[in-house]
This record gives sequence, C-alpha cells and structure tokens, in this order.
Amino acid sequence: MCVTMAATTTREQFATALMGQAEPSPAGPARDGIADLREPPEIPLSPTAQTLRFSVRQIEFVFGARRRLGEVFRMRTRVVEGGTVVTSHPDHVKSLFTADPADAPSLTGESPLRPIVGPNSTLTALGERHMRQRKLLLPSFHGEAVERYMSMIAEAAEREIDRWPLGEPFALAPRMQAITLDVIMGGIFGIEGRPERGTPEHRLRQVIRQLVWLSTQPVSQVAELMNTGSDEAVGPTKLALGYLDRATYAVIAKRRGAEDLHERTDILSLLLQATDDEGTPLTDQELRDELLTLVLAGHETTANSLAWTFERLVRTPNAYERLREAVRGDDDRDAVIEATIHEGMRSRPVIPVIGRRVTVPWQLGEYGVEADTPVLISILLVHHREDVYQDPFAFRPERFLHRKPGTYEWIPFGGGIRRCLGATLAMAEQRVVMDAVARRTDLVADDPAPERAVHRNVTMIPSRGARVVVRARH
Repeated sequence: MCVTMAATTTREQFATALMGQAEPSPAGPARDGIADLREPPEIPLSPTAQTLRFSVRQIEFVFGARRRLGEVFRMRTRVVEGGTVVTSHPDHVKSLFTADPADAPSLTGESPLRPIVGPNSTLTALGERHMRQRKLLLPSFHGEAVERYMSMIAEAAEREIDRWPLGEPFALAPRMQAITLDVIMGGIFGIEGRPERGTPEHRLRQVIRQLVWLSTQPVSQVAELMNTGSDEAVGPTKLALGYLDRATYAVIAKRRGAEDLHERTDILSLLLQATDDEGTPLTDQELRDELLTLVLAGHETTANSLAWTFERLVRTPNAYERLREAVRGDDDRDAVIEATIHEGMRSRPVIPVIGRRVTVPWQLGEYGVEADTPVLISILLVHHREDVYQDPFAFRPERFLHRKPGTYEWIPFGGGIRRCLGATLAMAEQRVVMDAVARRTDLVADDPAPERAVHRNVTMIPSRGARVVVRARH
C-alpha cells in the first residue's frame, strides 16, 4: 500500500524535496529514430508473474519497479506482446498528452472496460469518432448543466446522511455510490430522486447497484482475468451484462416514445435526438454503450474518490479538524474543501494508470521506445514524486491551499483531448458532498490501520469500503 512505501525514503530526502521542481527530461516523438538511446530496463519476472502482480497488487508492483529500475521501465505481461513501458515523469506525461492523436492514440480502445461498455462509447472510441461524441456530450457536463445538478446533489447528500447509523461501523463507499447514482440518474436519464417501483428506470437503478456490489466481491477478479484481451464479455461478466442490457434497452425504448422528448435536457433525450453528419440517428447499441459508460464512469469513480478522501481524513486528525472548522464557519471554506479534494485524489487516485500507444519512435528521457509500443503513465507514481510533492506519502491538503495542481503533475482525470468529460461535474459533486458530510457528521475510523487498496478492473478502491463510525450527527 502507498502508505507503507514511505519507509523506503528517508525523512531527510522528504524534507529537501521541493514542490514543482522535477528535473527536466526530454520527451516526445523521435523523428530521427532511437538508435542512440537506451532501451528501458525490464522487470526480471516472468510475464505470468507480472500479469498477476500488476492486476492484484499494482501499488507494490510499480513502486518496487521504480525503486529498483528508475522512472521508466518495461514490463511484460501475458496480454501485450513485446511488453509495455511505464513512465512517471511530468515531462513524459506532457509529451503524451499534447501529442498529435495519430502519434499517440489512447489505449482506452484496448481497455479492460471494452468488453463491458462496448466499442461505441466515448471511452473506447478513437480519432474522429471520439471527438464527435465528445463534442456532443461536453455541454451536458459543464456550465449551466452542472449548475442544474447542484441542488440535486445537495438533496441526495442530505437524504443519505440522515440514514447513516450512529455509533455503528459502516462502509462509506456504497453510501457515496447511492448519492452519486441519484445524481447521474438525474443527469443522464432525467429522473430526479428515486424512480417509482416497477418502472424501467427503477429496474435499471437496482441492476446497476447490484452489479456494482458484485464487482467488489472476490469472484469479480476471476471474471476480469477471463475477459483479459477479449473484445467481448465472456463468462460471469457476459451473464451480468445480459441483465444490465435488458434494463438499459427498456429505458431507451420507453424514452423513444416520450411525448416531451424534444423538451427534455437529460443526456438520454439529447442522444436520442442526435444524428451523425449524414443525418442518421444513433442505434440502440450505440446509445447503450454511451449510457453505460456515463453511468459506470460517472458515479462509481466519484463515489470512491470521496470514500478514499474520508478514509484518509479520519486517519489524519489535523486535516480533518481543519476541514470541519472551515465548513462550519470559516471564511476559507471553499478553498479548504477544494484543497482537500485535490489531496484526496492525489493521494489515492481511483484510476491508477492511463496510457497511449505510440505509433512512432518515442523518447522518454534517456530511453528510446520503438513504434507501436504501449506506454503507461502511472498516476500513482506521478502523484508520489518526491521532487514534486514534499512528503508525498503524507496526507496534507494544505499543499493545494490557494494553489492549483500542476497540469502534468496532478492527473486523476487524465489529460489532453482524452481528459475526463465529467471532471467538472465530479468536482462539483465532491465539493457539495464533502461539505455536507463534514458539516453534519463527526466521523472516526472503525480501525486505526489504513485500508489497503484493492484493484478492480481499471479502478483502485478501499479494501473495506472506507469503514467509519458516526460519533455525532448535527
């Protein structure tokens, strides 16, 4: 776990590390070739062992590799022929985020989520298709659209907090998911509050909650391994998606026949009215892929970001007390909330790794990477660089107080043309929910030991769901 890795670096090194002073490292397309550059060092384990360790214990795996091999290294797994290069230098991040998309397309088209969300979503689409879908969806996640969601978020948070037991341990992650699912169901499907029982919308909500719960169980890791390298879901994943697809298609069919379709502003209604350049509307399959991506990516990642932040806060008394003081009457309230969110997402990024496939030879510092190589950016490693973040394994929101995170040093939402569409909404949700929880409750950890990270598909979540006890409710 990240916290335990602090033992590998001395206090003196932490004390002398200065924020924002990573040594420059040349990076970008090597148009003249890479003959004069070294090959990245390789992890000396079998592909099978590396596959298992990266899938199950990614934190220990990547921190150990960086400690032994440096900030650029090659790993070989059973999934990618020729291996994958991993980097964590901000200059390398910048070169990949700002590259011509043809030179460094996103690896999301090869994502483990592809069998789940399909090939037609904004997440897995590449090139012109991705940009067209992004342009279509972007207005729904910015400006006035987000403002419309604010009261919905606040109401959902207040309802949920009222249900929390006093004096009894419970997991925050599923409670946060209940809040964010209410919000995303409202924004995507136009359903405010809890849908009426027996309706297609109610059925869809129930199925989503059941599948998210199942994905936290040990059997889910077996299902993920069965789907590795596949374009279509197999085994238990295929069975579960069958239930989800039936519920999703029922909602789509009902909305197609809505008399007020052209007056609605929810994303499903907008997509049903959208057409491509030739005037052709989206098919049910295309709608399904897009909606499923927005639902799964739009509520679970935000919920676990909140869960992780409170998991850190209840084990960092000074930071937690500062947050409570701020939301209960401090003039610096907004700045403290924002800094706490930034530090939570730095310390425990829910998406720990993202990537690009370079289609031309590429330079990463002193190393050269051949064309057609997948290059992974370890968000975990970037966020814990000692030359960027002083005392990086400590939870210190003050490092972001009245200071914006660096574009290529704080990357929980990715970057470039692939930056998360819902980043603005996710930040707004976290602000409102964090304010409500810190204002209305006094939480303590049910166990002083930090929760380790569990890797589930492409996400990193708290092993026990961020268990807390509500000592008092205000």
